[in-house]
Parts: sequence; C-alpha cells; structure tokens
Amino acid sequence: MTYLETNYNFDYSSASIQKLIEKINDSSTKETPLEFALKAYYYIRDAWHYNPYRFSLKETDWIASEICTHKSGHCLDKAILLITVLRGKNIPARLGLAKVKNHIAVDDIVEKFGNDVLVPHGYVEMYLDGKWLKATPAFNKTLCEKLNVQPLDFDGKNDSLFQAYDNSGTTEFMEYLEDYGTFDHVPLPYMLDLMKETYPLLRDRTIELGMVLNLNEL
Repeated sequence: MTYLETNYNFDYSSASIQKLIEKINDSSTKETPLEFALKAYYYIRDAWHYNPYRFSLKETDWIASEICTHKSGHCLDKAILLITVLRGKNIPARLGLAKVKNHIAVDDIVEKFGNDVLVPHGYVEMYLDGKWLKATPAFNKTLCEKLNVQPLDFDGKNDSLFQAYDNSGTTEFMEYLEDYGTFDHVPLPYMLDLMKETYPLLRDRTIELGMVLNLNEL
C-alpha cells in the first residue's frame, strides 16, 4: 500500500507532528486505525479555525510541521495536517483537489475572488477497513454555528465532503463542481495555474511562486 511515506509536505517524522499525534492519541489503550482517524479528523477540524484569505505560494509554507505552528488555516492546510498524522499512524492518506461553489456569503467571495467558486479546495482521501474514503475537516464547529450550518461529521465508513444545505434545509451551502484527482504531494505550480484560470483578479496581476497572497488586500 502506497501513500504511507513521509515526504517534504507530509513530514510526520518531525518533532512537531509527533507531538501533535501524541496530543490526538490521548488514550493509554491501543486504538484501531478507525478510532485514531476519527479522533484526528475532529481534532484538526476544530483546533484550527478556517481562514481562506491567506494563500502562500512559498513551498516552505506547505510543510505539515510548519502548518501546525499556525492558529488557523484554509481547507488545504487542514487537509495536509490530517494526511500527515494519518500517515504517521500507518494509515494511507492522500490529498484531493477540487473546485467547489459556496452559496453562503457569496457577495464577499465575488468581491474578493471575482466569482463565487473556490479553487483549489482541498480534501483528504484515507484508506480505512479496505476502502478509500473522502473527508473534509475544513470548517470548524464555531464557524459552522456562525454560518447556521451543521458541522461536517465523519463516521469513518462513508464519504464526508460537504454540507449541501444550511440548518433551514432550504438554503444551499456548498456543492462540488469538479474533482482534479488525488496527489502524493502538494502540487503548488498546478494549484497556482488553477487559481489563475479561475480568478480574473489573479490573472490580471503578476502572481508568482514564492509570494504570499493576502486576499483581503487584493
């Protein structure tokens, strides 16, 4: 089984990631892969607040041991953390990229990005009990409460990718428009190309690898 190795992005042998694994695995009893995966999902979902407005194009900012020192992160940051701690516990995991449409706070998204889609959106594929499952630990519980949507749960048996509607059951929240596949690393040049194709704001500016984008200031 592949997707278990430590690498530049998923550096689970680092001291900070090993410390994070110990914090998640807070039980003296031996846990099954499923039990650890569930703990890891919920911990990473809620311990880092979702912040989509800082997007780094520096390779060094896409290392799990660096990401875990921050207090917030976007969907890709949190996916990288989850993948890394899962691999550190011998659970195969890989990065998925997609294009999604967000139906909540659309005016803000249109203003910042030039349209109402988010690219690239990051999710996790993990191998549990003989099958690959998709999970997205992006939106922390407190943010979901603010947006009037149920936090996205994961049971380790079924895919958990998005909340289709808010708590009213009638207002759409999110949908997937396109899936770009899975990766064993963070394909930063490809991600930048996707962003330039999608956002006129970036297409019209000189945006290059090595920069850090504060999308609130664009």
